[in-house]
Amino acid sequence: MLAQAADAQEQRLLYVASPGIRNYLEHGGYGVLVYDIDQGHKFIKRISLAMSGDKQPVENIKGICASAATGRLYVSDLSRLKCLDLVSDKILWARSYDGGCDRMSISPDGKLIYLPTLEKNHWHVVDALSGDVIAKIQTNSGAHNTVYGPDGRYVYMAGLKSPLLRVADTRTHETVKTVGPFGDVIRPFTVNGKQTLCFVCVNELLGFEIGDLTTGKMLHRVPVEGFKTGEVKRHGCPSHGIGLTPDEKELWLCDSFNCRLHIFDMSSMPPKLVQSITTRDLPGWITFSIDGKYAYPSSGEVIDTKIRTVVAELQNENAKPVQSEKLLEIRFKAGKPVQAGDQFGIGQVVK
Repeated sequence: MLAQAADAQEQRLLYVASPGIRNYLEHGGYGVLVYDIDQGHKFIKRISLAMSGDKQPVENIKGICASAATGRLYVSDLSRLKCLDLVSDKILWARSYDGGCDRMSISPDGKLIYLPTLEKNHWHVVDALSGDVIAKIQTNSGAHNTVYGPDGRYVYMAGLKSPLLRVADTRTHETVKTVGPFGDVIRPFTVNGKQTLCFVCVNELLGFEIGDLTTGKMLHRVPVEGFKTGEVKRHGCPSHGIGLTPDEKELWLCDSFNCRLHIFDMSSMPPKLVQSITTRDLPGWITFSIDGKYAYPSSGEVIDTKIRTVVAELQNENAKPVQSEKLLEIRFKAGKPVQAGDQFGIGQVVK
């Protein structure tokens, strides 16, 4: 009876894909590292991404997503998308796509993936079960970051060659709207749960801009006051990484130049800076646990969002520091996935 009760308990796990910062194997090696959130983010296993007979060198991990509904985990690198079974940890298939792969996003029901090419001219719409391409969306924008809206109706697509955020209708797989132009090329971005606002990092700005997803207009430019900026080691822009806490009360912004996370109060518009947290290395991404209790910057800290304090640091099986821009939470019950988070800090307030 005790064993059955234990099996029925929900287990919260953090999945971290590596190399999740360029191809730097020193930040975690090669594979998907799994941590037990309720046990102080203790390392529990490494899932192999290697394939038998594969002579291809290790490539940068570009994105990660998962579906509890289908029990699958997806990891993209420069040239391939790999699909893994969340129960067995086995690779089910690996597919190459014309133009390579970048940071993808999966539909809420786990059936479709919008997969950008590697800064090329189009996105692939992929059947998430088979890996087959079912549509192609031409944007000529340097395809890069992708966010599936919480209700599954729209996908938001940003390219490295455009100041416009493109919006695709998932029923027709066609671009139906653009938002912007913003002040420069769009880098990481996120949306609120109602899909009325987007929050975008842009080149040359320590800060972010806000767009209206309904009207298509840019609303606000929000610089970080009181901090210097300059050339950064990676990504070429001072703010690369932005996310909303699930309750949308705060916006967290990465500052690669000053190795900071800047926290903004969302109770007014534009949001107001309320606190900054120092990180152990430059942060290039930020996401959150499903319940919003923890913030996960790519520099490897685990931050309690209530007290805004570092409570753990991710380490591998050899007690070496781990960093990654590709990570998310997955919850299990009785050994089966029941809920999957997202690599993006997407707002979850839908009413």
